[in-house]
Amino acid sequence: MSLRWKIILILAVTGLAAWAVYPPGARIRLGLDLKGGVQMVLRVETDAALKLETATDMEQLRQSLAAKSISVTDLKQTGDTSFEVAGVPTAQDSTFRQVADDLSPTFDMVPGLNGGYTFTMKPNVAKSLRQQAIDQERQTIERRVNELGVSEPSIALQGTNGDQILVQLPGVTEINRAKQVIGSTGTLELSLVDGGPASSREQLLQATNGAVPSEDIVVPGASDTQGGEAPATVYYLVKRVPVVTGRDIRNARPTLDENAQPAVSFTLSGQGSQKFGTATGQNIGRNLAIILDGRVQSAPRIDGRITSDGRITGSFTQEEAQNLALILKSGALPAPLTYLEQQVIGPSLGADSVRDGVLASLVGLVLVVIFMLGYYHLAGINAVVALLLNLLILLGFMAYIGATMTLPGIAGFVLTMGMGVDSNVLIFERIKEELEASHGVRASLNAGFNRVFWTLLDTHVASLISAAFLFQFGTGPIRGFATTLTFGLMANLFTATFVSRTMFEAMLAGKRQVATLSI
Repeated sequence: MSLRWKIILILAVTGLAAWAVYPPGARIRLGLDLKGGVQMVLRVETDAALKLETATDMEQLRQSLAAKSISVTDLKQTGDTSFEVAGVPTAQDSTFRQVADDLSPTFDMVPGLNGGYTFTMKPNVAKSLRQQAIDQERQTIERRVNELGVSEPSIALQGTNGDQILVQLPGVTEINRAKQVIGSTGTLELSLVDGGPASSREQLLQATNGAVPSEDIVVPGASDTQGGEAPATVYYLVKRVPVVTGRDIRNARPTLDENAQPAVSFTLSGQGSQKFGTATGQNIGRNLAIILDGRVQSAPRIDGRITSDGRITGSFTQEEAQNLALILKSGALPAPLTYLEQQVIGPSLGADSVRDGVLASLVGLVLVVIFMLGYYHLAGINAVVALLLNLLILLGFMAYIGATMTLPGIAGFVLTMGMGVDSNVLIFERIKEELEASHGVRASLNAGFNRVFWTLLDTHVASLISAAFLFQFGTGPIRGFATTLTFGLMANLFTATFVSRTMFEAMLAGKRQVATLSI
């Protein structure tokens, strides 16, 4: 490559880096430790996930028994991972065992007295479900945080049992909204209504002699009010097994209802649409309760077959409708969360860190410039220019891909200066050795850069491998350091071997013979 094209390439890279960085305040993202924000530690209540799984399997068994006309005295849950069946008729015992055999992969079935059976979840299944709940919880929180628009959040598992989730949200100031969106269970169920609304449980259960039918449950809700009055609590009797749940939702979005009030529209998946269409087609004229987190939001009448689209109405504000749509779209949490710690990190702490980091970088840069100019004379100018361009390219990389600068990242920034100086020292010392051996200036420059290049390449590749491991297995701050280190290594190899050499070639251009070199 000719000298002209080398200079054009260097100017182009410099211009692109400067364009990517400017203005620094808007292009360089700061992490939680520099910008401030919210940090929370949450624990996943895995016992609740096991309890829900046990209850679901128990209700499926109840439906299967009803389909086979097998009547039992009682069917109740006795623990987070166990339930009991009482009073299986002797004549139907064989059929009962065949039906219950569907639960054998999950539960151990032990017979008892008088037609009784105890179902206990297998230990390996319980362990797997706990881990699955934790993983789903983390993934759901990640989706919700991404929908909030938080730049570079950090979400990681911690704790001795691995059931704690560390959430760091840089730049977030509305901690209440963050907690509401992250911690809301977001369980949506659409169930057929068998009774209600009624002002009290007693009034609701008058038709059933005060007892709740085995296939139903009582769910509270809010009554429609006029004139801005606070809604009163009413009660509904709904089917225990919902028609569809939040798992069947493919998309959700905030909309307006027919009265121009905030609402949430949703679209069901293919399987959910089929179930919903069948249920609504067979129950025209009945009411369908829309239950969110165990509370009826509305119970509209089914006037026709509905397939893929629906709408949730209620006493929502615009922000509540947006939050609900976000929660439903990201999926329900498989288990409740307990807040172990919440901390708001003020931007003043971040400002102090930025100021100290910038000061440290400037002091280091000044000391490096003094050393290079004092020890290597005019050749030190090459090293200083290459170092400054190295830092500019590093910032340009980070700004272009949207990487976040953290306090460990600033440490990587300072380390990059040290590596840049070290690379130039290796090259310059090799050039001095060639000059002392009475080789010409041009020959000494070529030998210095050519012979040191492979040494620099080996060391930089080894460091890049280490940075890759740090990024893969580290958490937020460690990843910040690894990111800065990676870009610094790439930029340093370019500036130390290409930019510095081009500057030497430019100084010697047009001169036939050069007797000495200020180095």
